Amino acid sequence: MRWSVSCVPADLLIRGATVVLPGVFGVVADVAVEGEAIAAIGPDLDGREVIDARGLHLLPGVIDAHVHFNEPGRTGWEGWATGSRALAAGGATACVEMPLNAHPPTVDGAAFDAKAAAARAASLVDFALWGGLVPGDLDRFDELADRGVVGFKAFMCDSGIEDFPAVDDEALAAGMERAAALGLPVAVHAERPARLREPAGTTWRAFVASRPVEAELEAIATALDLAERAGCSLHVVHVSSGEGVALVARARARGVDATCETCPHYLTLTEDDLEALGARAKCAPPLRPRAEVEALWAHLQAGRIALVASDHSPCPPDMKAGAFTAAWGGIAGCQSLLALLLDDGRLSPQAVAALTSANVAGRFRLPKGRLEPGADADLVLVDARERHAPELHDRHRLSPFAGRALRGRVVRTLVRGTTVFDDGRIVAEPPLGRLITPRKDPA
Repeated sequence: MRWSVSCVPADLLIRGATVVLPGVFGVVADVAVEGEAIAAIGPDLDGREVIDARGLHLLPGVIDAHVHFNEPGRTGWEGWATGSRALAAGGATACVEMPLNAHPPTVDGAAFDAKAAAARAASLVDFALWGGLVPGDLDRFDELADRGVVGFKAFMCDSGIEDFPAVDDEALAAGMERAAALGLPVAVHAERPARLREPAGTTWRAFVASRPVEAELEAIATALDLAERAGCSLHVVHVSSGEGVALVARARARGVDATCETCPHYLTLTEDDLEALGARAKCAPPLRPRAEVEALWAHLQAGRIALVASDHSPCPPDMKAGAFTAAWGGIAGCQSLLALLLDDGRLSPQAVAALTSANVAGRFRLPKGRLEPGADADLVLVDARERHAPELHDRHRLSPFAGRALRGRVVRTLVRGTTVFDDGRIVAEPPLGRLITPRKDPA
């Protein structure tokens, strides 16, 4: 960490916060912001506008690496306006958005341009975009790489969306070879179709039984093998099982460039919670037994999971009604990501900041995630003492975490020095969010 002090009054001063820095605990300091960047961190700084942050923790803004905002095309499910408001209210200053469930999905240059335009017009946070890996012409990868995608996302099983088909092993291997040539990672939704079963009934128990852990493990093993052969960087999204993480860790130990993420719902909910929460907590892979939750926590604390992301995947209320097995399988949770991790208490604020910000920026080579002079002033102030059930800001507010009081109240969120969320209210208007793209250097 580089410390810097200045005698010149800055545009904005955050006074007396406990600054969450890597490997440094309990540091109370001032943070000066000039324009869009951090100008200085240190004691007794000066600023023309002062935010009194005594008693609060200052963290780098969350970068949610896995959200579905569905715009253009399915904005009725979610959109950049409402989705980015929820992010900001939860302490996020940037996101990485998936190629589905927008229509058209982000599988070529024209679709990328349409999505980027929608985001620029409505988003309150900065954004990066995944491209899609689907069966078909791989020349579209070049169009997407030229525009700045962070990588290419594939489904190894049915995505649930007709316009984003799954890839078989042959198509996935070909996509990995092209991605490797472009120097970009491939992300996979890892469930093996041959191990998925038709639900024996319509209840949540039937759904969970139809998507066993073995389907995830076989898919992860296959993806790791294909990535190793192709020399491709692999990222396994929303891992729900301890052995799934272990597979990735063992591959890394033998030199495969592979990482994985998990989600707050796999760390805080079990399959038994589906009895009370119903389809609001339906997702794929499904929630798992308590033993898998504890295994994920053990891996998280041991540093085997690169990052935690929300996999925010909402839908209209009618798609969550009726038989459980027929309901949409996605959880709305981007606003709760940071608070859920802080509330549990098993991770230090430094570890939470790494898993939700610095590690995300590092994995996808994004110029974000740092608290140091010269970095973007993407900041979140958090009251780590107070339990609070926030008002939700996503479009439909069907989160399984709605009404849940969590320790870790987001007090203020700043995107490049601009306050977006303050004391329970969105206080900024779009356009504000900018497209962020991977650095060309490998650092």
